[in-house]
Amino acid sequence: MNVIKFGGSSLASGSQLKKVVQIVKEDAARKIVVVSAPGKRSAEDEKVTDLLIGFGMKALVGHDYSAVLSKIINRYQSIAEELGLGNEIIDEIRTNLDSLVNGNKDEPDYYLDAFKASGENNNAKLVAAYFNQEGVPARYMDPKEAGLVVTNEPGNAQVLPESYEQLYKLRESKEVIIFPGFFGYTKDGKACTFSRGGSDITGSILANGIKAGLYENFTDVDAIFAANPNVVENPIGIKELTYREMRELSYGGFSVLHDEALQPAFKLGIPVQIKNTNNPSAPGTRIMKERQMSEQSVIGIASSSGFSSIYIDKYLMNREIGFGRKVLEILESKGISYEHMPSGIDNLTIILHSNQMTTEEEDSLLVQLKEELDADSVTVERNIALIMIVGEGMREKMFTMSKAATAFSENTINIDMINQGASEVSVMFGIQAKHEDLAVKALYEAFFVK
Repeated sequence: MNVIKFGGSSLASGSQLKKVVQIVKEDAARKIVVVSAPGKRSAEDEKVTDLLIGFGMKALVGHDYSAVLSKIINRYQSIAEELGLGNEIIDEIRTNLDSLVNGNKDEPDYYLDAFKASGENNNAKLVAAYFNQEGVPARYMDPKEAGLVVTNEPGNAQVLPESYEQLYKLRESKEVIIFPGFFGYTKDGKACTFSRGGSDITGSILANGIKAGLYENFTDVDAIFAANPNVVENPIGIKELTYREMRELSYGGFSVLHDEALQPAFKLGIPVQIKNTNNPSAPGTRIMKERQMSEQSVIGIASSSGFSSIYIDKYLMNREIGFGRKVLEILESKGISYEHMPSGIDNLTIILHSNQMTTEEEDSLLVQLKEELDADSVTVERNIALIMIVGEGMREKMFTMSKAATAFSENTINIDMINQGASEVSVMFGIQAKHEDLAVKALYEAFFVK
């Protein structure tokens, strides 16, 4: 029994949903279908989830929400009409949306989460209705009925361990189960969403719960590419990669798969297959615990921007017991998380997301670090991009760093920071953000073209 998940672009219109039914029909093992809310039909379109957030915000403060509510209903109605479904399912969706307005506004986070969760929930009902119309016995499954229990963290819910035992019972179903992604229920019965893009997480949780043989994640690309196709022209597709490689690439900027999604599947060693709804015959990318190593040391290049570097210099820092702890305590007191902290004998670099602080808060942090650490100097550099090369094979191959350094040098890109984790699966470079795209192209040329 396999779990198969379809993203918003795969469910954006009736024509897309026809492809979904055909894909599920092609493999009898595809018994649990996880669905997102309808996504964009074009670049100018709006995602249903975004519309629902606007709807919820207006309802929460008592503003007129009639226009956005009509937009949401029209999106579902256009899909239903294209598929020849009757008005019954739209009436059910309309009733649900109307009922959301009467929720408990004294708990605004839970109130808004109910709106966000309704996108997937209502779409699952519509998809189940269409499957049955097409002769595929299917039923909508409420996450509460299934036993998907989560923590009381609206917008960042975590699955509770008892969910897995309860979800295993889904294996008993004779019908195809249509399961809404993105949310579960707290122990006191409140809908609570995962972080944005969390339908991937739902799919992985269900794969773990039913002990699936495979978790298939259908999206709108043929594979995970070795570099961002918006930066590198026609990058190669990756056939296989490990969980660790995917985690590193997701963190580094790859957006194909939610970076939390693999954890439940990883625990049981369940392989994940990325496929294209619009080109299902393409082999896609398989993510697994281990893979056969090739001559290629680097499997992917990722990048992200919006970082700052704080440099702390203090003579004999390495001999001062508790120095690192003091730094972390200062960050904690400001409510700031850091991404990386490479160090030397007399200096330390803190890499963090710039959007965590205003200019005034940043100035205050620098003063506090200098005074409380008695540092010789504390300086900041903004507009930093992190470029990451990833590959399990880097441990076995020589000259990887030489190739990367040469690529930077030949393109006159200065490296501000290098950080390699103990796993040796990735190496990260900090550079000026203005060189981000150039750096990705240069590294791709070095590792995949030359």
